[in-house]
Amino acid sequence: MRGVSTRGTTAIKGASAALSGLVAGYTALAVAELVAVAVRPEAGPVTAVGGAMIDRTPSAVKDWAIRQFGTNDKLVLQLGILAALALFALAMGLLALRHRRVATVGVLVFGVVGALAATGRPDSTSVLDAVPSLIGALAGAAVLYFLSGLVRSSSAPQDGGGADEESTDTSGQGLGRRRFVLATAGVAAFSTGAGFAARRLNATTAADAEASRAAVRLPAPASPAPELPRGVQVKVPGTVPFTTPNRDFYRVDTALTVPRLDADRWRLRLHGKGVDAPVTLDFADLLRRDLIERDITMTCVSNEVGGPYVSSARWLGVPLRALLEEAGVRPPSRGGPADQLVARSVDGMTIGTPVETVMDGRDAMLAVGMNGEPLPFDHGFPVRMLVPGLYGYVSACKWIQDIELTTFDDYDAYWVKRDWAREAPIKTQSRIDTPKPFARPNAGTVVVAGVAWAQHKGIDRVEIRVDDGPWQDTRLATEGPLDTWRQWSWDWPATPGSHTLQVRATDRTGYTQTDKRTRTIPDGASGWHSVVVNVT
Repeated sequence: MRGVSTRGTTAIKGASAALSGLVAGYTALAVAELVAVAVRPEAGPVTAVGGAMIDRTPSAVKDWAIRQFGTNDKLVLQLGILAALALFALAMGLLALRHRRVATVGVLVFGVVGALAATGRPDSTSVLDAVPSLIGALAGAAVLYFLSGLVRSSSAPQDGGGADEESTDTSGQGLGRRRFVLATAGVAAFSTGAGFAARRLNATTAADAEASRAAVRLPAPASPAPELPRGVQVKVPGTVPFTTPNRDFYRVDTALTVPRLDADRWRLRLHGKGVDAPVTLDFADLLRRDLIERDITMTCVSNEVGGPYVSSARWLGVPLRALLEEAGVRPPSRGGPADQLVARSVDGMTIGTPVETVMDGRDAMLAVGMNGEPLPFDHGFPVRMLVPGLYGYVSACKWIQDIELTTFDDYDAYWVKRDWAREAPIKTQSRIDTPKPFARPNAGTVVVAGVAWAQHKGIDRVEIRVDDGPWQDTRLATEGPLDTWRQWSWDWPATPGSHTLQVRATDRTGYTQTDKRTRTIPDGASGWHSVVVNVT
């Protein structure tokens, strides 16, 4: 019976040690997040470590994550970080049974890792970003040292002997375990309170930003977008709206925490080669300028053939070319010294855009509105940049705060450092939206429909074929603005059996999509979109 009791005691001791590690990790995280409120929320360890992981993840892996998880890729990463932290905390708790000081130092080292990640992020501007992780680690280490001491003492043999030795030991252990349970509960309650306070304070900051956005009154554009012509929308079930609602507009970026900025405190600095004198603008300055309103379709370079990362909206903003010309900037073709415009976001993202493209007459802008309302936070409130005809990673800086004129030889932006091309015009593409893959339509006339895009060039023709048969022209919807996608449809006399549908587009330059499939890296995917359907 004593052997059974010993095994039971050992199991309880191990479980208590593991629990002490988890509680210590929980404390470290909660305290760090609370301190981060005073420093800045982005300095919290989960956000900082997650951002560092994103920065150091190979492009191919990032691309895979976007394909697999879509806009949930950041949630998956955060859950992975929390799971890793939990496993580390468990390991430190078990280690503390035999090597209490070593385990405590291990927690401190983990805090140093978080501090280095926070100060090493592109958006870090102060060593104070290290403070949340360091203070959190100190709190976690103190908790682990204290609780592991209780675990060790609760399992230590008590003085005594004779016939009452076993009962005396059991009584002493029981008292020690009660102390451990009470202490653990108290620490957990404190940590929960700290975490709750951090969330409430962050919610207050977010509420201020929400109020700032709600107070924005967008002025009427000096150059409004023309009314969309009748017939731009194909009226076929399963097709996407010509104008994408804000809630459905794709989102691909590296921000683990969406910046929530107060428009009244936002500033934009314009400086660099060819700028007569550095310029600083606030949000009110932009709204006082002559604004343009345009329908523009945007595409992410991570969009696979037939993928969902393409959307269209009506944007309101300040013409970027006019702003640059007022600052003295000239494109290289007119003798300007800068051939690259580097836009910087508040989250540290850098995006490089050819100056020549920005100033060639297209509707490049600093957008303040999207589909009739201020930009949503997910899409860059209060101000973002966009340049029609270029993939987002070389044109569409959200939460922009800085524009520097420089050269491609002098500076590589974020994605260029990660093996993506430095110049990336959007490739002509087309997509079948209906029928969906593996659909089972009835034999007879089946309407096939979808979209095609060649921003800043225009779509001239869309063709479809069945089972490697001859290409056939589809019906093109009415053409909208040059920088938007174009919808199409085709009546298919479907016969029973399994069939493969393929689509290709030809743009206004005469270029027809190639059937050669390429990866999204380094400058966007190419190839024909196809779907397999089973006609019954």
